[in-house]
Amino acid sequence: MSPVSTSHLRKADYGPEAERKAFFGRRSAHKLHPTQQRLADELLPKVKLQLPDGPLSLENAFEQQRQKNFIEIGYGGGEHLARQAQNNRDANYIGCEPFIGGIGKMLAAIDDAELKNVKLYTDDALHLIKALPEASFDGAYLLYPDPWPKKRHHKRRFINPVTLSALARILKPGAEFRVATDIEDYATWVLGHVMRHDQFVWPAQNAGSWHNPWSDWQPTRYEQKARKEGRHVSFYFSFVRI
Repeated sequence: MSPVSTSHLRKADYGPEAERKAFFGRRSAHKLHPTQQRLADELLPKVKLQLPDGPLSLENAFEQQRQKNFIEIGYGGGEHLARQAQNNRDANYIGCEPFIGGIGKMLAAIDDAELKNVKLYTDDALHLIKALPEASFDGAYLLYPDPWPKKRHHKRRFINPVTLSALARILKPGAEFRVATDIEDYATWVLGHVMRHDQFVWPAQNAGSWHNPWSDWQPTRYEQKARKEGRHVSFYFSFVRI
């Protein structure tokens, strides 16, 4: 059972023309704090992923190879990414975030917890995903992405056939793609695109179960802010790469 109707989506929302150049607007709203600036100068060069001319080798990206690999697209303040990396030090994590404020917070988390299993990509996530090896990731996260509510900005939404196909290519069969949002229109958008895609399935769920967070979930600062502003309903989707 779908929690929201997807019948209103237009072909332009899911056809080939849905690909666009970037998923974000401006990169910076505030200056980094002095400590964050120091980490940007000293730590970021060590953890930042640079794309080669050809495919990106995970063996070269990470100093130590681990059993599993995960990617988070738009990690915001980095709370979820840092917690996952700290609790699962036997796995490697890549975080994609172009905004300087989020990068600064994530660098502080990496430094505080001495995380050796995290790399950061600071540009458009799709560029990175297209360069990653096929069937090399055990899971992907897209948590509270910018919904770009105005119709003329829908082309900036991360979810579309191009990105879904790119993600499907790098995910192992059976890998989970988790998406969380508190915007019903965006939930509609996500389901409409994923349910049309032949490389992902949405396992059968009990009615309303998509409002229940994952067992290992802890609210992010964005989610806590949304609750204070009166947005109390969230959608937690788990799609599986077939």
